[in-house]
Amino acid sequence: MRSNDASLVPLLGALLPPGWRIASSPRVDRLYSLVAGRQGSRAGVRPLNLAYADVTRIARAGDLKDVLDTFESDVQRYVAETARRRIFVHAGVVEWSNRAIIIPGRSYSGKTTLVAELVRAGAGFYSDEYAVFDEHGRVHPYPKPLAVRNVSGNQEKCTPESFGGASGRRPIPVGAVVVTTFKAGACWAPKAATAGRGVLAMLANTVAARRKPEASLRAFQCGLDGALILTGPRGEAREAAASILDAVSK
Repeated sequence: MRSNDASLVPLLGALLPPGWRIASSPRVDRLYSLVAGRQGSRAGVRPLNLAYADVTRIARAGDLKDVLDTFESDVQRYVAETARRRIFVHAGVVEWSNRAIIIPGRSYSGKTTLVAELVRAGAGFYSDEYAVFDEHGRVHPYPKPLAVRNVSGNQEKCTPESFGGASGRRPIPVGAVVVTTFKAGACWAPKAATAGRGVLAMLANTVAARRKPEASLRAFQCGLDGALILTGPRGEAREAAASILDAVSK
């Protein structure tokens, strides 16, 4: 990462995926450049901030926050697509009884609300963004803050501690996969499904499914062997969360 304004480098560092560290090698796979706008001589002209990934411009905006948000989204996507020893799945993840409960789904599927309620109910927080699998099918923590939508529809970043929870720190086996989306007025009455149904749900939300289909399939088949697979629409997240934890406990 580089910038024409040294004060912005710590801001970029705070937006990197969990577990990042400074490398000693001068060779890089991807170069991000943030060009902070400078106030010019023309009155009333708002300076523009720019962000580049290698030579491609990925953001151009007067509001620096918009540029930083784009940078954060792009770098997370890039890591998820190109990780050599991990499989990234769009999913929420919590820990219960030393097992991972995975809720696969993209944005607006309701997974963040359900993750928050599971954490409030005592589950450990692992991720609101990605379920990160290793080759043995274990799930690793990806503890970025939860992106909770407020009444205006805007996202606010919240720590698991704000919900009375804490982040997990070690890889754990899969205990359950919950394939669900929010449906107003629905009653949570899940159906048990096969491991194959769970694997398909994982593949449908895997970032690098086309680039690493065989490695993804091996990780899921290994990880979901013996796991509880629940499917069905849900209504209120609190009701569903209590039922899910009860089912996993049994």
